[in-house]
Amino acid sequence: MGRRAKNKQGDPTPLHEVRENAGKPSQKKLGKRKAEEVEAPSKRPAKKARESEGKPPKSAPSKGKPKAALKDSAKAKAGKPKPKQQKQTRFEDEDEDEGAGSSSEGWEDVEDDGDLQTQARSLFHGSDEEVVGFEGDLDDLDMDEDDDMLRGPAQELDLGSDDDDEPELPTKGKKSKQHERPLKIIPTVSDASSSEEDEDDDEDGPITMKNMEARSRALDAKAAREAELDAEELRRAALAGEMSDDDLADVDDVDMDEEGEGNEEGEEGFILPTAEELEEEKKRGGPDVHTVQRRMRECVRVLGNFKRYAAKGRSRSEYVQTLISDIASYYGYNEFLAEKLFQLFPVAEAIEFFEANEVPRPVTIRTNTLRTRRRDLAQALINRGVNLEPIGKWTNVGLQVFESSVPIGATPEYLAGHYMLQAASSFLPVIALAPQPGERVLDMASAPGGKTTHMAALMQNTGVVFANDANKARTKSLTANVHRLGCKNVVVCSYDGREFPKVIGGFDRVLLDAPCSGTGVISKDASVKTNKSERDFTLLSHLQKQLILCAIDSVQADSKTGGYLVYSTCSVTVDENEAVVDYALRKRPNVKLVDTGLEFGRPGYTSYRGKTFSDRLSLTRRFYPHVHNMDGFYVAKFKVERRAKVKPAQAGEEADGVSADANGAAVTFDENEDRPYLEETKRKQMKKKGLKVPPRSKQTPAAAAAQAEAVAAA
Repeated sequence: MGRRAKNKQGDPTPLHEVRENAGKPSQKKLGKRKAEEVEAPSKRPAKKARESEGKPPKSAPSKGKPKAALKDSAKAKAGKPKPKQQKQTRFEDEDEDEGAGSSSEGWEDVEDDGDLQTQARSLFHGSDEEVVGFEGDLDDLDMDEDDDMLRGPAQELDLGSDDDDEPELPTKGKKSKQHERPLKIIPTVSDASSSEEDEDDDEDGPITMKNMEARSRALDAKAAREAELDAEELRRAALAGEMSDDDLADVDDVDMDEEGEGNEEGEEGFILPTAEELEEEKKRGGPDVHTVQRRMRECVRVLGNFKRYAAKGRSRSEYVQTLISDIASYYGYNEFLAEKLFQLFPVAEAIEFFEANEVPRPVTIRTNTLRTRRRDLAQALINRGVNLEPIGKWTNVGLQVFESSVPIGATPEYLAGHYMLQAASSFLPVIALAPQPGERVLDMASAPGGKTTHMAALMQNTGVVFANDANKARTKSLTANVHRLGCKNVVVCSYDGREFPKVIGGFDRVLLDAPCSGTGVISKDASVKTNKSERDFTLLSHLQKQLILCAIDSVQADSKTGGYLVYSTCSVTVDENEAVVDYALRKRPNVKLVDTGLEFGRPGYTSYRGKTFSDRLSLTRRFYPHVHNMDGFYVAKFKVERRAKVKPAQAGEEADGVSADANGAAVTFDENEDRPYLEETKRKQMKKKGLKVPPRSKQTPAAAAAQAEAVAAA
C-alpha cells in the first residue's frame, strides 16, 4: 500500500453517531495546544518515573508548562478535583506542524472506538512505550546533576510583556576569558589612566547607534595619544643615549618580532661589515630586506652614542658610510642624493625624514574667497560625502580632506571655481608676501596658478598681478585656472625670468618660487630619488642666483606699501636655499632679510659643513615632511631699499674734475700718455662692428721723447 493510500481519509461518520457524540469531549489527541495552558519557549524531555509497587500511577502534568509555574498548578489541583487525564507526549515535529497551521496528518485512520494507546504506539512506531505519566512531587523524579536548579522551592513566574527578553541565568561572578582585556606588548604610562575608562565603557551597556560615533572617536583619540607617547619616549631616549642595554634589547626584540626576525645572539651578534664584504654582497645581488633593516637599526644605535656602543677598531665614518649605503638600497635613492639629504639632519631624524618621504601628504584644498566662504564650502562638500576639517590656525582658507565618496577634483563646486586643489606648503609664500589691494605684483614662475589666484583673492581682484612662466605650454593650465576661479586682475605672460627687469619693472611686490630639484616633494615624484646628480644641483643653484638678482632689480624700492620680495623653493638642500639667499645679500647691499610672518617652521641654517652665512638667515623658515606633515619647503622674505647715494666731493676736489695731490699740486690728464690706449680701444670697437681697421700709427720721435720725459718725471 502506498504512502498516500495509507494516509487516505476514511468514510465520513454517520450523522446519528455525530449527534450522539456532540456532547461528549473528543478523544482524539491532535496535538493542539489548549488556550489555558502557558507554554514556555524551552521544552525539557520527559523524565523516567521511579518504579514503585505501592504507589498507583498518576497522571503527569503537562510538559509544555514551565518549571516556575509548577507551584501554581499544584495549588489548582489541590483546590479543584480533576478527572484522570490521558498521557500527553509532545514531539518537536508536532510543534513545527502546529506553527505551520496545526496539521493533523496521520490521525485520520484512527477509529474513535478503538484503543487510543494502541493506535498511538503503532502510529509512532512504539517510540513512547516507556513514557509513563505520574503525578507527584519533583523529588520523586530521577534527576541528573545538571538539574540541581529544579530542587528546592518553586519560583513564581513573572508574566511580563511579550517584548521582554528571556531572563539570563545567574553567573558565579567569574568572567569568561573572552571578556578579559588582552595585555599590551609594550606597556605605557597611559595604561594606568585608561583602565578606569575601559571599565566605565564596559558598564555603559551595549553599543547603540547613538553612542557608536562617540565611542569610536574616543578609541581613536586614545590610540593616537598612546602612539605619540611611545614614539616620543623612544625618540628622546635614542637621541640622548639614555637607554640601557636591557631597554635597547627589549626594543630590538619587539621590532624583530614584528618583522618576523629574531636575534638569538643579542646586540653582540651585530658585526659591521667591511668594504670588501659589502662589495661581495653587491655582486651577489644585494642583501635581503631584513638584513638591511637590522643593520640600519644597529648603525643608528651606535651613532647615537658612539663612545659606548662602537666596536673596537672601527671609525665613525665606516658606520656612516654603511648606513648611507643601506638607506640608498632600502629606500631606492642613488648614493649621492642619499648622502646629501642624510647630512642635513641628525642620524635618528634622518631616518624619520626618509621614512616620511614614503608616505603621501594629506590632500588639501584652498577656498576661493572670490566666489564663496570656507564655511559654506565645507558644508557643501560634507553634504556630498566628503570628510574634511580646517588645516590649522595659520590659514583661514585651507581645508584638509580625509576621505571622499566623490572625486574631489570633479565636483560641481570645483568646476564652479569655489576651491583649488593645492598643497598646504604652497600657501606659505603667499602668506609671507601678503599682497595688498591696489598693488602691482609679479609672480615670476606662476604655473599652474595656485599662488597667482591666491594673490588675486587677497587683493580682492584689484590692482594687477603679472603671472609669468618661461614654459609657454604651461601657461594653458595657468589661464584655465585663472578663468575658472574668476580672477579678473591677472595678466598672463611668458618670458624668461632673467629678462624681466628689461621687459617691465617697478613692482610693489615680487614672488619668486624658483625652479628647484624637488627634494621636498619626493612623496609626489619618486623619480627625484635617482635622476639627480651633482651637476643638476650646480646648474640649478646658478639659475636661482640669476633669478633672485633679477627679482630684486624688478622691485620698486620707494614703494609706499611694498618693496618686498619672497624667495621660495620646494627643496630642502642648502645649495638651493641658504647659499642663494646669502649670495643675494652680498651682491645687493640695498637688500635685507625681514621676518616672514609665519608662526611655525624651523629657522634657516647660519652655518653648514664649514660654510658660514649671514646671521640674518635665521629669519628664514624651513618646513619638513616628518615635522610639519607637509612638503619640504623654504621661504625667505627680503625688503628692498633705495641704493645708497655716491658720497659728496671732498673739499680738495674741484668742480671741473681737476684734483690736488698730497703736495697740493694740480693733477691733470696727459693726453699724449692716454692717446695709445684710446686708439687701441677704438680699433677693438671697429673690429667688433666688422669695419676695416686702419693700421697703427707710428709714434713720432718728438712724441716718444715727450713720453719718455713724462715717465721719468713721474
